[in-house]
Amino acid sequence: MDPMQAEFLVAEQRVDGDYLCIQGDWTLDNFVALEKLSNRYKKQPLPEKISLDSSRLGMLDTVGASRLIQLLGQEKTRLLLLADSQLPAEKKALIQTVAQALDLTNAGMQKSETGAISQFFGKIGYAITAVWQQLISLLGFSGLTLEALFRLLWHPRQWRFTSVVSQVQTSGLNAVPIVMLLTFMVGAVIAFLGATVLADFGASVYTVHLVAFSNLREFAILLTSILMAGRTASAFTAQLGSMKVNEEIDALRASGLNPVYLLVIPRVLALLVSLPILTFLGMISGILGGMAVCALSLDISPVMFIDIISENVAARHFWIGIAKAPVFAFVIAVVGCHEGFKVDGSAQSVGEHTTSSVVQCIFLVILLDALAALFFMEMGW
Repeated sequence: MDPMQAEFLVAEQRVDGDYLCIQGDWTLDNFVALEKLSNRYKKQPLPEKISLDSSRLGMLDTVGASRLIQLLGQEKTRLLLLADSQLPAEKKALIQTVAQALDLTNAGMQKSETGAISQFFGKIGYAITAVWQQLISLLGFSGLTLEALFRLLWHPRQWRFTSVVSQVQTSGLNAVPIVMLLTFMVGAVIAFLGATVLADFGASVYTVHLVAFSNLREFAILLTSILMAGRTASAFTAQLGSMKVNEEIDALRASGLNPVYLLVIPRVLALLVSLPILTFLGMISGILGGMAVCALSLDISPVMFIDIISENVAARHFWIGIAKAPVFAFVIAVVGCHEGFKVDGSAQSVGEHTTSSVVQCIFLVILLDALAALFFMEMGW
């Protein structure tokens, strides 16, 4: 037997069979010799039917344990841990820990070696699972918020008027200029496009109908909701996320206070009040934008513009647009607060969840608006 091999492994024939005795110090000091021994047994594996004896094993560290596991293999290492009663408990624990770490490493390497097709479908499955979990979590948070709202209806003393008014000013009043400016420009663009296209058919006067229908039914509420998603939902997430990072929400819970009552409900109520008002202002602003273009390009005076709308545009179009505002307001507020509560304690997490809240709100608003448009069209409204 090689002297180096005999220093660490000794093969013996006993009455009850062949034994391989592990001896010496399996430590970092003997790394070179242990590495050579491990490489030799990679070419000549140990016999299958051989028993192990660790009674002569000296010192052992993580380097020696990893070389011993590589030499014996996972199966023989498992037998050594289960069957060898002479191995001290601390050495068994060390070998078991190193074996588990090597298993995880090998699993990671095998996973990274999978083909491109497997990785592609794996990413799709992971994305679907993440979306499903997010949907379940959001529905649960929505139910919790609705429950809190209904509970507060019967307890007026717990209403937080000051917080609601403050949030109305922040999310509603301060957003009036940007909402009216954007809807005015969009109304002007719609009128300009309508005048350009309809002029070829000699129907320029119907530009008024186009501006009124589009702003009352769709564009005012949709543009206002998207602005609120980017402006207000992100603010909700950032505010609650910062409180989560600073452990202020945990302090509220430790004080016996419900964070949903104190932080979520005022924001939801404020947006339920603000968004319908902003939508109404957006409708007026969009119609004014269309009126300006019609007056300048089509010689349709403001009085004639208003007369055409009053005679040909039914009031139901206004109510259809306004009816969607509370639904969108609830969705935007709940998503923003939900993402804020999901922040896990770092500045990076605050940024990630703020971005996620904006994306989710815009997607849900457009999806719900499309479903509502289909529903109203089928109903003949």
